Amino acid sequence: MIETTSTIVIPTTTTSSENSEIKHDNSLKTGFEITKEVEQFRNYQKSEDRVSEAYKNSHTFQTYDYATEKMKQYSQLDTGIIMGLWEAAELLNTIIDESDPDSDIPQINHCLQTAEAIRKVYPDSKYDWFHLTGFIHDLGKVLLSKKFKEQPQWATVGDTFPLGCRFDESNIFYDFFKMNPDYNDSRYNSKCGIYKENIGLENVTMSWGHDEYFYLVCIGNKCLLPQEALYMIRFHSFYPWHRHNKYTYLTNEKDEKMLHWVKEFNKFDLYSKDSEPVDVESLKPYYQSLISKYFPNELRW
Repeated sequence: MIETTSTIVIPTTTTSSENSEIKHDNSLKTGFEITKEVEQFRNYQKSEDRVSEAYKNSHTFQTYDYATEKMKQYSQLDTGIIMGLWEAAELLNTIIDESDPDSDIPQINHCLQTAEAIRKVYPDSKYDWFHLTGFIHDLGKVLLSKKFKEQPQWATVGDTFPLGCRFDESNIFYDFFKMNPDYNDSRYNSKCGIYKENIGLENVTMSWGHDEYFYLVCIGNKCLLPQEALYMIRFHSFYPWHRHNKYTYLTNEKDEKMLHWVKEFNKFDLYSKDSEPVDVESLKPYYQSLISKYFPNELRW
């Protein structure tokens, strides 16, 4: 796995300081067309019951012990499943993310919408790793497929959060945490819980889901993506951190350096969502070429 040591310069049209203030009527701040008012994204007050139910289950059952057990179960990549990334992406044709209030179309469409929005703003080939990251960032959702025995939605999708320490009130549907056994556990309900201050996110147990799983798949198969991409994959659902600037007492210098790129990625992940499906077959050759550049032909899962 390659760790980037040189500084990657972000084009001036996409400075990360603008991420939380993107306006629908000023496309220059995103570089791509937003299909609805920005305030309508992540609107959980008007979301369907399936969304709140997914978070109720997640916040109730995602405990420190549960997440550590899942890490142990999947970290060896010994499910016996061997397949390439495009085959994994095709599994997403059957998957709807029930925690997402902004999308009710198959997930492969969301992956390609994200990737194509990135490609429009970052057209240079030196950013091809960013294009690919947009396409593959949600492939961990294959856990919801029949091939992976249809793991529960609450254990696969939705915003992620640290376990082993106090739940921050910036988490969406915070009140559901009060049903979580860790909420009243004295080992876990102080500010830092079991962690030392500024221990670094790589040493923090996050809620289990598609982000953490696909990160394990990437590093376990020795992908060639840079660290910026791996942070996007692992922490793109950690909204309390990259959107609300919370849990910074757990982060270290490396995390803060990478935060800039996680924020930049989030703009594309969130605001490129569209109900119109994309032409998958026309885009397939380009993304297959990037997969071949950065990943083995077949991966252990």
